[in-house]
Amino acid sequence: MEKVIDVNFHVIWEHPVFVRTGEGFRERIDGPDAALSELLHRWPSNCYPEFVVAKRRCVDAITNRGSPALARSAFIEAAIVAKVLA
Repeated sequence: MEKVIDVNFHVIWEHPVFVRTGEGFRERIDGPDAALSELLHRWPSNCYPEFVVAKRRCVDAITNRGSPALARSAFIEAAIVAKVLA
């Protein structure tokens, strides 16, 4: 049996989060989909528990199983630990 997952890639946070990854340029992250992409493709380290929590919260927010606000908080915590919060 196939299962359909409702995904919402248009969730936008009220206040963006700014990080510096990759080449060190300041990047604006507007929602959990952009945060998840940043975590998966540009994050400096995935060995911290905060990284795992942020990734899970972003997926939950995108699939309408969690709060975008919780995803934002978890992403900020992961950015602080990774020392990329701008």
